Amino acid sequence: MTHAEPQTPHSPFPSFQLSYGSLPPTLFTQVEPYGASAPELIRLNTSFAQKLGFHLDGLTNKDIAAIFSGNWRADGSKPLAMAYAGHQFGGFNPGLGDGRAMLLGEVLDSLGTRFDVQLKGSGQTPYSRQGDGRAALGPVLREYVISEAMAALGVPTTRALAAITTGDRVLREQILPGAMVTRVARSHLRVGTFEYAAFRTDRETLACLVDYALERHGPHTLNDESPALALLRAVIKRQADLVAHWISLGFIHGVMNTDNCTISGETIDYGPCAFMDWYDPHQVYSSIDTEGRYAFSNQPAVAHWNMAVLAQSLLPLITDDQDTAVETAQEAVSSFPSVFQDAYMGRMRRKLGLTTNHDDDSALLRDLLSAMAEESADFTTTFRALGEALSQTPETLTFLARADDGWLNRWRKRLSQEPHSPTDTKALMHGVNPAIIPRNHRVEAMIASAMEGDFKPFHAMINELAKPYDDAPLTGEGAQLAKPPTSGEIVHATYCGT
Repeated sequence: MTHAEPQTPHSPFPSFQLSYGSLPPTLFTQVEPYGASAPELIRLNTSFAQKLGFHLDGLTNKDIAAIFSGNWRADGSKPLAMAYAGHQFGGFNPGLGDGRAMLLGEVLDSLGTRFDVQLKGSGQTPYSRQGDGRAALGPVLREYVISEAMAALGVPTTRALAAITTGDRVLREQILPGAMVTRVARSHLRVGTFEYAAFRTDRETLACLVDYALERHGPHTLNDESPALALLRAVIKRQADLVAHWISLGFIHGVMNTDNCTISGETIDYGPCAFMDWYDPHQVYSSIDTEGRYAFSNQPAVAHWNMAVLAQSLLPLITDDQDTAVETAQEAVSSFPSVFQDAYMGRMRRKLGLTTNHDDDSALLRDLLSAMAEESADFTTTFRALGEALSQTPETLTFLARADDGWLNRWRKRLSQEPHSPTDTKALMHGVNPAIIPRNHRVEAMIASAMEGDFKPFHAMINELAKPYDDAPLTGEGAQLAKPPTSGEIVHATYCGT
């Protein structure tokens, strides 16, 4: 059943397109959103909506909620659910797909960049696998907060355009309020999309996917001798850069399955994710990652593994000679560790205020991280405090200055070899070391408040996280987000929310 209603005479929607619908029909199924019985707007990402061409001035919150619940349909919107496969915790599942999401259409922003607009929590699809296709309030708020925080931090990511409550209830371990989030992405193409076509030995569909991916994410490679190889190399670079960015901020994705690995290099799926509090390279937050496959320090290796899966899927198109295809693909995949290491060290040098490369920089960083692990030092506050330690030692960093040859003295000596003034160095460091992050315990407290009908902490959190590199305020939510949790506030596990 759908609650769809006619749209208003003056359409609030941008011009929707659906280039994905031109691909072979095995890659998707046309669907209808269930809509919502009593949608209410929680939050609209107003500036982003304007960038995407939505015309919402003059509309009531009720109207806006109807738009982002699927109750109102845009001209040109033909919703579809995407099919894809994926390796989940290393095991292959050939039949995944959008089980609780659907693509409403694509829009071009003011710069001509194409974006997917997708509803999450919009109802059952052929890929729901006995699920209800709905979303509960908690996971919707988590996705909104974390994805927008990542965007403000400068990390490539899907974006949250709107969040609503539906007025409907969903059954999980208990009955929960239903909600929807509108997700925007450069595209929803995943490694699992290519696995889906390759598993079905559908060379024609696979070739269409490669061409489509290059048109959306790399038109300069369309004329390469092997477009599939060009795509593979481009995705390797994007994923190496992305994971290096995660690591530099202490972010743990939590579920790096190949169906959550995008071709665009955007972070997608904010289920059991978290930002580390104390530094522990073996840290795991996902409640379902019992073996630690997606632990903090394992993320580069998992991304490398995912790239090997993509290469395997693309083998039929790399070249007709399969031995040559395997050799060429292996060469590309084998480049991942060095590409990642270059991206990682580039980011970590900047976190230390370094702009030149010295051979001993890796040892300097390694020794800092070892000391942080031994001290159980907070990842975010430690790096932020380094910006204040150029001339004096903050109390939080005394563990780095316990001897004349302590780490801080080594670091300051290394900084003396840099061409920048202390003022410029501090500005550089504060531009990459955030003062605030979406702390796990604050996110959980925000969700708990929302479940009781109080959305003020949600809005306060969003507002503060929009400026993560500013000095943290002394009071309010920003001050709370700057502080590590007390022993009684620590969140040890996060959940996928399905």
